[in-house]
Amino acid sequence: MLEQILSILPQVIFDGLVLGFVYAMVALGYTMVYGVLELINFAHSEIFMIGAVVGVEVFRYLAPQVPSGFLLLLIALLLGGALAGGTAILVERFAYRPLRKRGTTNRLVPLITAIGVSFILQDLVRLIEGLWHNEFFLRMRTVEDLEGSFELFGGAIFVQTKSLILIAVSMVMLVGLTYLVNRTKLGVAIRAVAQDLSTASLMGIDPDRIISRTFLIGGSLGGVAGVLFALQYTTVNATWASCPASRPSPPPSWAGSATSPGPCWGAWCSASWKTSSAPTCPS
Repeated sequence: MLEQILSILPQVIFDGLVLGFVYAMVALGYTMVYGVLELINFAHSEIFMIGAVVGVEVFRYLAPQVPSGFLLLLIALLLGGALAGGTAILVERFAYRPLRKRGTTNRLVPLITAIGVSFILQDLVRLIEGLWHNEFFLRMRTVEDLEGSFELFGGAIFVQTKSLILIAVSMVMLVGLTYLVNRTKLGVAIRAVAQDLSTASLMGIDPDRIISRTFLIGGSLGGVAGVLFALQYTTVNATWASCPASRPSPPPSWAGSATSPGPCWGAWCSASWKTSSAPTCPS
């Protein structure tokens, strides 16, 4: 038993690392909203799912016309991030902002609203995909350029090309987000609103604009993560998002801010536990 566990341990660690990068991007989307509004945005799971569905549709319809798989993936990432970010802005504008303007002090009201928005987005995607394709389970189309693989350490670790792409894209986006939050005027404004919204507004910062941009950034991260998740694990449906996207939800309560590494560490721990428990804990 011990020998079997040790033989698969390197592959499990690598798989946990790959999944952890996806979880980290989703977790940072959660924490950006939590840091500004102190709200765990459960609808972020569906933002993540929308990005994955957009990626599947881009691969479905553009793969025959686009000669390069890498270019196709770039188009899917851009469209998935843009549409997911746009959806996040709409959710903030029509679901959360009216509650904020009304001065709602009961924390349960926005929380229940987030759950309601989550169900609405799930059913909307199910309706569209059901009418369009008459199917609820979508599969990512395989592209030869992205399906390469090789082995490391004498076959102990099996590495796919798309896994390396996922890690690279995730690292670029996480480093870019860190720079944005800590080194730009928008990042300073986000941190000011997160620290004290009323005082920030007195200093000339428009809280509504900053909050909308926070939702845009968090939603875009979730959309890109959704595309990469669909590329890596191939199967997508409207309710599937609640499983992978709910696992990173604890880090907001651990860290509370996208400026700290807490959400990333929490996401990697969650992913590592998931990948290690599956092969070692029989059902």
